[in-house]
Amino acid sequence: MARLVFLGTPEIAVPALRALVGAGHDVALVVSRPDRRRGRGPQLSPSPVKAAAVELGLPVSAKVDDVLGVGAELGVVVAFGRLVKPHVLAHLDMVNVHFSLLPRWRGAAPVERAIIAGDAETGVCLMALEEGLDTGDVYACERVTIGSEETADELRQRLTEVGTQLLVTALEQGRESLPTPRPQTGEPTYAAKLDPAELALDWTRPAVELHRLIRVGRAWTTVRGRRLEVVRARVADGAASGPPGRLDGVIVATGEGKLELVEVKPEGRGVVPADSWLRGARLAGGEVLGS
Repeated sequence: MARLVFLGTPEIAVPALRALVGAGHDVALVVSRPDRRRGRGPQLSPSPVKAAAVELGLPVSAKVDDVLGVGAELGVVVAFGRLVKPHVLAHLDMVNVHFSLLPRWRGAAPVERAIIAGDAETGVCLMALEEGLDTGDVYACERVTIGSEETADELRQRLTEVGTQLLVTALEQGRESLPTPRPQTGEPTYAAKLDPAELALDWTRPAVELHRLIRVGRAWTTVRGRRLEVVRARVADGAASGPPGRLDGVIVATGEGKLELVEVKPEGRGVVPADSWLRGARLAGGEVLGS
């Protein structure tokens, strides 16, 4: 088994940390982003990774440079959310669990960009961390098919499970069992962080494209000037009738085809079935969303 340091922050990084500890690795230090407000109150809360580390009795720091003083053989990085500076990488090799089939979708939002692009598959790669943005050599990859109705949260959950197993298997006999890394091949694409403006539903676009955007999460439109988040929808059969955005029951006309609203989140309220929202909203027939 290896003496490791672990760098991670959100909930999706927690299974990997627990799995490494469970596999018998000596996790000498966990580095996570600083405590911050996570609700409406003034209290600061630890990140999910920090909370798990404390529960496991592991030392925790918010300073990346602290990994240099614990005698680790290898660093493991999962959704850390910060760059690791070159002087740290020069002294300690690190492997990164990246949720894409590199070099496709290097960057901050690989799961979301794969869905929006309509990719049929994605995957997880174990990559050598280096100064460039997700440019390191790859130790191992696992392919994953993307379900036609799968949301980003659901896909991320499956990728977390696959990535955790890939990581534990690669380190089964300690650092020495890591496969020989190979350079990335193919044309790189980049997964920029989503701007909230990208999540505004433009009803002139085809229904299949809008459906992908909704599966990413937090896609929104407006109704009579008030925001309406579309939580879940499905592509409906048949051609659109009326102008893009026109409501016919829970069916919305788009630039090409129709969408059926399944769950929505009206402004200031929780998630409700679309038909319940519609009954309560008392909209006139032929209302147009987003106008």
